[in-house]
Amino acid sequence: MSFGRTWMIALRAACCLAAMALSAPVAAQPAVPKKVVRTADDLPRYNYPVAGTATALLTADDATFGAFAAKVGADVDRTLADYDIEDHATLRDLLGVRLEVQMLAGQDAAALKTLNEIRAIEDKPDARLLSGVNAEAMLKAHAATGAWSGDAYAQAYGSAYAAALAPLPWAVVANRIKEAKSSAQILTDSLVLGRAQADIEPALAKSHQLSNELAWDLVGLRFAHQFRVPVKATTYAVLAKEVADKDVAKPDIWAAREVTLTDADKLTPVNVAIWDSGVDLALFPGRVYTDPHPAPQFDPHGLAFDLQSRPTHGNLFPLTPEQAAEYPGTREDLKGLSDLQLSIDSPEAEALRRKITALAPDQVPSFLERLSLFGNYIHGTHVAGITARGDPAIRLAAARLTFDWKNVPDLPTEELARRSAASYQVYVDWFKSHGVRVVNMSWGGTPADYETALEKNGVGKDAAERKAMARKLFDIDSGGLLAALKSAPDILFVCAAGNADSNSGFDEATPAAFKLPNLLVVAAVDQAGDEASFTSYGDTVLVDANGYQVLSYTPGGVELRLSGTSMASPNTANLAAKLLALDPKLTPEQVIKLIVAGASPSEDGRRHNINPKKSVELLKAEG
Repeated sequence: MSFGRTWMIALRAACCLAAMALSAPVAAQPAVPKKVVRTADDLPRYNYPVAGTATALLTADDATFGAFAAKVGADVDRTLADYDIEDHATLRDLLGVRLEVQMLAGQDAAALKTLNEIRAIEDKPDARLLSGVNAEAMLKAHAATGAWSGDAYAQAYGSAYAAALAPLPWAVVANRIKEAKSSAQILTDSLVLGRAQADIEPALAKSHQLSNELAWDLVGLRFAHQFRVPVKATTYAVLAKEVADKDVAKPDIWAAREVTLTDADKLTPVNVAIWDSGVDLALFPGRVYTDPHPAPQFDPHGLAFDLQSRPTHGNLFPLTPEQAAEYPGTREDLKGLSDLQLSIDSPEAEALRRKITALAPDQVPSFLERLSLFGNYIHGTHVAGITARGDPAIRLAAARLTFDWKNVPDLPTEELARRSAASYQVYVDWFKSHGVRVVNMSWGGTPADYETALEKNGVGKDAAERKAMARKLFDIDSGGLLAALKSAPDILFVCAAGNADSNSGFDEATPAAFKLPNLLVVAAVDQAGDEASFTSYGDTVLVDANGYQVLSYTPGGVELRLSGTSMASPNTANLAAKLLALDPKLTPEQVIKLIVAGASPSEDGRRHNINPKKSVELLKAEG
């Protein structure tokens, strides 16, 4: 899943003075009111002409890059001045770019002020404690040594960073500390330059300009190149010591809440569709839905559409012989990423670290593409394993979507958007005609996704035109999905909130932004029930579930831990299917009510962690 951002126009204050002949001045007119921002689409877009390549600009001298960054920073400042933005994630994004621009320009005092502004609008407890700590340590080291490099600077930076981390409560910040440690382990200049080649270069090569979104990314990469890479060894040493000195496994609340059904529970089989990237159904013997008389366009266990939203066949995305040969090695890479995130020093983690740090910049794009391909390939099976856990009554169906994995995605067109919109109804009609009661949807999209895809394909004269084009295409696609879900009031759809650490409603992320009586939106927490660093949130999110390093299957049967709201959603679909297995007369609204009523709220009211045992107890009490 992916999600979007913003921009702005200049403020004009009107102050009208009376003519000199008048004896009294006329009162000044009020300033033009700020434009109220309700969604990411309400903000303007900007364009930055760039001569040459992204890599050349990224590695240019300070004066050259500084001129580019100053333009970006000026637009950020005008955005913050002219627009009434209540969404904290958007404000953090804007202020984050301002901070990077200020530090790149040597504006230390201004940067410290911006750091404090960002902290003031952090919503998650761990982010509030850790926000800007790394950058502030850099600024303190610069103030103490008058340098941005050298042994004295690195030592001062490490001391300031360690001192800032020392008093923080480990139980609150542990996950983010470990995530930062894993990032420091694999950060190299080659990776930074390679990210520019993968994510920015394609668009720039076609249009010779960057939208504000890609300009932000380039500023962030320059910041990493200038500030993070030179002290990565010190950063890693500080974080590794924090982990070594303080790491204690967080308590796992989920084992005590788990419900495992058996045939003794007098269960009714429940058809559950995994609407995802495909499922290796061979891993679930006896728990697969089979259509005895499938229509020619469908499969015995479900249906599938290809990347162009055309009907196809197969429960799993078909790999080429070359891709099939690469799959086991890439699966180990994905395990290595998971282990790095958990600060597990496994052979896979070490092998991945060596592989990434040895990459040349021009090798990074293909490496990222390969991870994306196989990440998609395993996604649906991993989701299915979570959904089916502890439920002998489940009957899994594979509703295969095909997700794009390429650095330059296929060009979005109106024809493709209309085919995609129509395909949603085909999926849902199949669900209805085959008795599906629960559908898990661990995916989504936003208007910004369309803008990015258009830009990378060199379509549109500028960012404003792409915004209009993206809006039209998104409305066609999301409108088709909304209509399809509405047409099946007797089916419960469970979906992921998204992994953008932002408000899904503000981003217009579909389906997470939809408000329907038969849709349950789920955010992610960790094993202790604490909010995940990546999880999105918002008014449509009713419950939270474990989405941090969740163990499940990959195609072929190897188990792997993955994180994301993609994992939280099927944990909730798992509960929904079990409730229906115990009482098939339940409606989607009744299932949602039981799940929400059984959930335990956090003290701050931000989380409502599902409690399967409690929900089952409530069901039995009603019966």
